[in-house]
Amino acid sequence: MTLPYWPKAKTHLSKHDKVLGKIIKTYKGEMLTSRGDAFYTLARSIAGQQISVKAADTIWKRLEDAVDINPKSMAAAKVDVLRAAGLSSQKVAYMHALSEHFAENEKRIKNLHKFEDEEIITELTSVKGLGRWTVEMFLIFHMGRPDVLPLADIGLQKAISKHYNKGEKLAKAELAALAEPWKPYRSVATWYLWRSLDPVPVEY
Repeated sequence: MTLPYWPKAKTHLSKHDKVLGKIIKTYKGEMLTSRGDAFYTLARSIAGQQISVKAADTIWKRLEDAVDINPKSMAAAKVDVLRAAGLSSQKVAYMHALSEHFAENEKRIKNLHKFEDEEIITELTSVKGLGRWTVEMFLIFHMGRPDVLPLADIGLQKAISKHYNKGEKLAKAELAALAEPWKPYRSVATWYLWRSLDPVPVEY
């Protein structure tokens, strides 16, 4: 699924932020796309929690080889199979909790598009293993919400320190202030900043 607001977002960001403008020109023709699979996005987000993009990709490929990525298959997957793919014991528990939630709340999950961002965050963070960062990835990559700013994301922090502050880390309040001109397209700005760090686009 392509995002119809992307061209308008690029124009807005380039106009209001020269640094982002240069990054956007570097990756002309590229954009975030949504897989349209809520479970896949959340499961991949869990796998990628607190590790590098490269490590997360490696684990995810092993996981895809080991089990079908859907609630039923993941719920039935044995712990040792998931552990062998590279998931920690804690993340295995999170995957099983996610599978259970999807099985029990299928209709409600299909209707999440009707809710505001913060309502979705409140809804999904009630599931074991789904913290704010994980749900923010869901909002960006599955829901395609245009104005999400994942302040706790290590990649975003690293990119901002690199491009805006000579490699020095900024406090979250400073990050939020710097991102004010990006509204209402902070998801798009975040994606381009991620893209500036990695040889391939970030996916969830």
